[in-house]
Amino acid sequence: MVSTFTVVAEPNRRAILTLLAASDRSVGEIERALQLPQPTVSKHLRVLREAGFVEARVDAQHRLYRLRPEPLREIDSWLAQFRRHWSRHVDALEQHLGRMEKAHTAKGRRKP
Repeated sequence: MVSTFTVVAEPNRRAILTLLAASDRSVGEIERALQLPQPTVSKHLRVLREAGFVEARVDAQHRLYRLRPEPLREIDSWLAQFRRHWSRHVDALEQHLGRMEKAHTAKGRRKP
């Protein structure tokens, strides 16, 4: 069995997951969006499907693929230990933006 991290390590698979996060897509739509040959798209979709990242349904003459977020939870759990590092930076950015907004508002209230 291929690990979750091995599956998402491949850039084209991540690009496919990004597309499918926005909406369900057919192989042809993925092929055109990523400018990849159909066999390459099908190969990556097979890997993603076998790892549980995507599932397919038949819609008229097309097979539409959709994202299954469950395998991403493993990655999310692993990343959780690092969130405190970047949340400090986000908090600092929020404070900085708040100060900028107050300064801008105060500047706008001054009469010429």
